[in-house]
Amino acid sequence: MTTERRRWLALLVLCLGDLMIVLDSTIVNVALPSIRAELGFSEASLAWVVNIYMLTFGGFLLLAGRMGDFFGHRRLFLIGLTVFTCASLACGLATSAESLVVARAMQGLGGAAVSVVSLSLIMIMFTEPAERAKAMGFIGFVIAGGGSIGVLLGGVLTGSLNWHWIFLVNLPIGAAVIVSCLVLLPAVAGRRGAGKLDVAGSVTVTAALMIAVYAIMDGNNAGWASIQTIGLLVVALALFAVFLRIETHAVYPVMPLALFRLRSVATANVVGVLWAAAMFAWFFLSALYLQLVLGYSPLAVGLAFLPANLIMGAFSLGLSERIVLRYGFRAPLAIGMLLVAASLALFARAPVSGNFAVDVLPGMILLGLGMGVSFNPVLLAAMSEVQPSDAGLASGVVNTSFMMGGALGLAVLASLADARTKGLTTAGVDRLDALTGGYHAAFLVGAVFAATAAALGALLLRPGSARPSHEDPDALRAHVVVD
Repeated sequence: MTTERRRWLALLVLCLGDLMIVLDSTIVNVALPSIRAELGFSEASLAWVVNIYMLTFGGFLLLAGRMGDFFGHRRLFLIGLTVFTCASLACGLATSAESLVVARAMQGLGGAAVSVVSLSLIMIMFTEPAERAKAMGFIGFVIAGGGSIGVLLGGVLTGSLNWHWIFLVNLPIGAAVIVSCLVLLPAVAGRRGAGKLDVAGSVTVTAALMIAVYAIMDGNNAGWASIQTIGLLVVALALFAVFLRIETHAVYPVMPLALFRLRSVATANVVGVLWAAAMFAWFFLSALYLQLVLGYSPLAVGLAFLPANLIMGAFSLGLSERIVLRYGFRAPLAIGMLLVAASLALFARAPVSGNFAVDVLPGMILLGLGMGVSFNPVLLAAMSEVQPSDAGLASGVVNTSFMMGGALGLAVLASLADARTKGLTTAGVDRLDALTGGYHAAFLVGAVFAATAAALGALLLRPGSARPSHEDPDALRAHVVVD
């Protein structure tokens, strides 16, 4: 087998691994009503099935990125896949709310290792701008389109079998990817003697974010002015301040603050937070709107997301690559995020008696266009000025922005929807009208997030190409050992 052929087959293995990870960030959305009914989740605690995955995923990304740089990317990829696959089995066999949440947390840990290593290996294996843009197009399809595929697959499995199979389906896929990885994936030399891992920084920032999300999610029940809510938010801020101090003084910080002096890195990560805050909440809330308000079955919900998925696939597998190579990062990112904002604004007017062709399909089409155009530029911009030796770190930072933005955004918008619904119900509004009013409020705020991301990208991001500024192709090729 030629080196060129092996390289592209290795990309396929990375895409399959990433697909498993991304699917599990959205595949549960369609099954949430079934999970709630069987395992006894409350309305407020149900979001933890999604959020705990994003929190452990995002919290471990930075440390996982550094571990890949130090100890070898393929080794960490294999470990992550194994942990994720075993955790998927535990999720599928869960018989209580607590056991499912714990297993989802373990999925997040394994998923973080797989996700961050795959991006690092792509940046190392593909050094030519055109090839890198093409490779990132494939992985962009998996990450952006995989979310919609997850909703569709979740609908099919939940409707034809039961919710347990949305997790058990990972077992044969995981086993196949692990075997393929051993045969095809290049072994990348680690830097064992380069220093120590910043475990303290990783633990501190993860704890800060988890406490903040819990305070936001429980704010409606405990009261926003209560001692509990205010106290938890103060603790979260204090832990984040400790994290910044650790990173300032650490010899080998998990998140070197100097990295954010690169304008493309700083801007892309802020945009990533806002992008994910809008999109993860959109997946969660729109699936609930279709089921609880319009009365769609799980399979019908999955099919409703199909138009967006097909459009994202078309962009990610070719169109996005050509757009980035011709126009750079800034214009596609800003235009894409404006389309996402328009999509969310359309969903914010969807009525109780909504019609698919009039009230759902237009928003799905705009969402597919917006995500397809904008996602690849965000990833490329975030890693464009980074040294090759820090590819794992940069990958971890941008993925952390996505997952932490998603967790915080979902917590804020789900709490906003819940508060608005309760307020309308107290005022005597019909149950379905109250639910719809809550979703409308959340969709509007999500549209503001997306519009803000578009403005920041347009104003602050430099027009760039797919070529990193600190690229040394010979050094990169020498760093890859195919065995």
